[in-house]
Amino acid sequence: MKKILITGAAGFLGSHLCDRFIKEGFYVIGMDNFITGDKKNIEHLLQLSNFQLVKHDVTNFINIEANLDYILHFASPASPIDYLKIPIQTLKVGALGTHNLLGLAKAKKARMLIASTSEVYGDPLVHPQTEDYYGNVNTIGPRGVYDEAKRFQESITMAYHRFHGLETRIARIFNTYGPRMRLNDGRVIPAFLGQALRGENLTVFGDGLQTRSFCYVDDQVEGIYRLLLSDYSNPVNIGNPNEITIKDFAEEIISLTGTKQKVIYKNLPQDDPLQRQPDITLAKKVLNWEPKVNRGEGMKITFEYFKSLSQEELFKSEHKNFKEHIKK
Repeated sequence: MKKILITGAAGFLGSHLCDRFIKEGFYVIGMDNFITGDKKNIEHLLQLSNFQLVKHDVTNFINIEANLDYILHFASPASPIDYLKIPIQTLKVGALGTHNLLGLAKAKKARMLIASTSEVYGDPLVHPQTEDYYGNVNTIGPRGVYDEAKRFQESITMAYHRFHGLETRIARIFNTYGPRMRLNDGRVIPAFLGQALRGENLTVFGDGLQTRSFCYVDDQVEGIYRLLLSDYSNPVNIGNPNEITIKDFAEEIISLTGTKQKVIYKNLPQDDPLQRQPDITLAKKVLNWEPKVNRGEGMKITFEYFKSLSQEELFKSEHKNFKEHIKK
């Protein structure tokens, strides 16, 4: 049985990846410190003989006694609210955490895939974004703690690949959505759905003409799975190229939820990207992958998930474990 370590296992994407690798017959070691992850996302796996949960902060030394075949590094705050409130931890998990895991992968002779992000492109001057575009990032802006953490993560991963011959993979993940997203974390879809379910007006920042491209989680997981098992070591965009303006998307949410809210406008946050659309030509070529779930279908599933949440979950402002880490 192949063994895989998945960091950030109790998070949105991490928990879905645990599900997928369990389904594929792997022994999965899930690691999380639960700053932003939620144990309920993986509760259904805890009784399985081929799943092990380890509570640990990857910025500290990592000791895994078992042999490992693969490592997926998905531990990181991944939303604006998260990384603006815990900027130091965001930088540390991208730098120290990645370094620790690369060292572990080298010791175990394991293949390692890192979760990079479309945020490495910053507010792009090239559209759509291709993997050979170096980006337009404000290194000292408030979003820089996340953008630069991910850019450093890519750099050190490629350094280990070139210098040590480590097998590495880099997934540049574009906006992904689906069940288990955390409400009120600052990302577009949970923000809009949360506002709609609470009877609030939908908040659009700027003029609403900025664009995003949303990929359903099952498609994202499939792309990551194929990339891990591929022979390609350079970064690959994994996302859905179907682009929409935020203004039009807000209207889609109102139609989907059947609510009567209005759209209100507020100032655009500093360095918020105006365009976001992946060029997935490379993913089609090297992975034979492209998304299958259209936004209408995926949003219906996601809306049903959010409707099932309790009132406490619907109205709480942040993760229950979040505050204790703010000052660390």
